[in-house]
Amino acid sequence: MSRPRLRHIAFVVQDAKEMADFYTSRFGMSLFHTDPDGSHFVTDGYVNLALIQQRLDGDVPTGFNHFGFQVEDVAPYLETLEPKPALRGGDRPFAEYRAIDPEGNWFDLSAHGFLPPGVS
Repeated sequence: MSRPRLRHIAFVVQDAKEMADFYTSRFGMSLFHTDPDGSHFVTDGYVNLALIQQRLDGDVPTGFNHFGFQVEDVAPYLETLEPKPALRGGDRPFAEYRAIDPEGNWFDLSAHGFLPPGVS
């Protein structure tokens, strides 16, 4: 099995559009997806930055939220990680599973990558 690759970092932000504009204009990143909730997703072509729009009625603070690994096959990780990774639901096609490390940090596992279908 090849080594997992860190491909995705996510932050909860107060103004996802403003943050996406900052990273695209100052660092040449490309916007590749915007969610209906206002979250924006940018990439440098290798690592994706998810700028998750903070919800006023939510309890998730701004700042670092999670990161994601792209793996060849998710199955071996489902067998060895404790607690077991959970299948992600919802409308974001960027990761199949969510897991947690020993310190409580969330991370995603994806065999298909962190770009939406049809985006390369």
